[in-house]
Amino acid sequence: MAHRVSEPTTAYVLINCETGTQTVVIDELRTIPHIVEAYEIYGSIYDIIAKVTANNENKLKEVIRNSIRRIEKIRSTQTMTVVMTI
Repeated sequence: MAHRVSEPTTAYVLINCETGTQTVVIDELRTIPHIVEAYEIYGSIYDIIAKVTANNENKLKEVIRNSIRRIEKIRSTQTMTVVMTI
């Protein structure tokens, strides 16, 4: 049975960073309290996937805009917000 997600709000952020800077970016991601997991990945234009949780959607947006996207070596991101778990 599927369950609608209520709390916390969760998103997966795909991150494309400058070549060779994955470790530096992951180290910076570790300092952000709302990031609960981060992985270096292959097989895509993205280099890192991070799981972000927050108490509500507004806080989630704030973390992504003001913390993740401001990391210097990040070129681009794509955010996928979780709307349901099964």
